Amino acid sequence: MGALAGKAALVTGGSRGIGRAIAERLAEAGAVVAVHYGRDTAAAEEVVGAIRAGGGTAFAVQAELGRPGDVETLWEGYDRRILEHAGDTGLDILVNNAGITPRGEIEETTAEAFDEAVAVNMRAPFFLTQQGLKRLRDGGRIINVSSGATRIALTDIIAYAMTKGAVDAFTLTLAKALGGRGITVNAVAPGIIDTDMNAAWLRGNEEAEKAAAGLSALGRVGRPEDVADVVAFLASDDARWVTGQIVDATGGSQL
Repeated sequence: MGALAGKAALVTGGSRGIGRAIAERLAEAGAVVAVHYGRDTAAAEEVVGAIRAGGGTAFAVQAELGRPGDVETLWEGYDRRILEHAGDTGLDILVNNAGITPRGEIEETTAEAFDEAVAVNMRAPFFLTQQGLKRLRDGGRIINVSSGATRIALTDIIAYAMTKGAVDAFTLTLAKALGGRGITVNAVAPGIIDTDMNAAWLRGNEEAEKAAAGLSALGRVGRPEDVADVVAFLASDDARWVTGQIVDATGGSQL
């Protein structure tokens, strides 16, 4: 029996990168995992297939965040599919991972790019959580994925960093609001992670990889599973006395 056996989890943006690693790690620990995705059905089904092949339980839920009706669509899909695997529509673990990274200095950032980042990175997790509270069981877990960019000034992703700063404030305040129900709320702040989103500038570029590794006190580029293991800890009973925290998972970048 895994540490999360009998638990139901929802991971937004679970079809790729860090989200995929989180979904697979929670399933490995025994949770039934809803793998949310926006557009790429094949990628989501690949994650679900991999989890099932490993003996876990998972299903895909589609909703394009940042669009009208996004949260309602996601929860409707969750409610319908979770009943195939559990006796009710309850939830134990909510991981707000989905996000986008508009690039550009402040002078280059358009209003459209800024608004989309706010819609996906800030508005969606706020209202997804709001509507999820009636499903989230007492003693549950909410884990938000923040960013090391809230601690390290990176001028070319200023809009992204601003939205993740809001996620940190959301985490702190929500932890106090839900403490009476025994629900813990924490955030994990990754640094540079070797994912397909970073592949264009990182993989195969020895100079870029060396520079990225040099930012970390541990001397390497982060891997998705490095973050997923932290999330799994926060989702477990071992983290029952940890709430309202932003856990730095940058490998000690720019200490």
